[in-house]
Amino acid sequence: MEGTTPGPRVTPTGKQGQPEPDSSQPTGQAPATPESARPAAVTFVTTEHFVLQGQRAATIAESNGRASIFLGAVSGGLIALGFIGQSAHLGTAFYAFGLVLLPTLAFVGLTTFYRVFQAGLEDVHYAQRTARLRAFYFDAAPEVERYLLSLPPGERLEAQGIWASRAQKYLTMAGTVAVITATLAGSAAGLLAAVLSSHSPWAAFPAGAVTGTATFAALIRYLDTQIETARQTMLPDPATPKAGDAGDPHPGQRKGSNPPL
Repeated sequence: MEGTTPGPRVTPTGKQGQPEPDSSQPTGQAPATPESARPAAVTFVTTEHFVLQGQRAATIAESNGRASIFLGAVSGGLIALGFIGQSAHLGTAFYAFGLVLLPTLAFVGLTTFYRVFQAGLEDVHYAQRTARLRAFYFDAAPEVERYLLSLPPGERLEAQGIWASRAQKYLTMAGTVAVITATLAGSAAGLLAAVLSSHSPWAAFPAGAVTGTATFAALIRYLDTQIETARQTMLPDPATPKAGDAGDPHPGQRKGSNPPL
């Protein structure tokens, strides 16, 4: 189990002071004791914690940057489409420009959706590894637990004032991009149906609504599937005792487990 101190190594009789094969320990020097290795372990863990914090910040910054680029492209493209519609009086130039612009923006939104969701999964993995490091801190110094936040995975969002529910995915960056992308895809389909049906609204609106709804449903379905897969692959470490099990120093809690998606 992580955070536990290994037992002392037993040296065979007659080989006291001799180094093990492939060891850099000088001849005649006693093996390192667990007490002397503890400062090195603490250094390794704190360094890893610092690196994970930097990686989480990088994934969040990438998600925000990609979403900002996408939203900027959508805003600029729709403003340009409005100017073209005014100058062309909703003529051929407007439809030609719209049929080029809207599918392009929908494609950019699709790629942004996938990458933002990947960055979110990376952030969750980093958060899980950070939680395991916190478990090491609690095991190494149990007296600090009363001063630090240590909650089961199911209560971490509630402790931050966020209610965990199936609707939470709509509030994520990937969910926001999915809504905008589906709207762009439906608009492109409606515009194409209007051109093919001689500007009939009875063909344009149903085509846009069906395409937008189908795109949104497909993206949300993908979110549900991938989140469930992530939950299954990010099971707690088998070496970590469950709450109430023998060997759990704090019954009723679950330290080092997976953070909620």
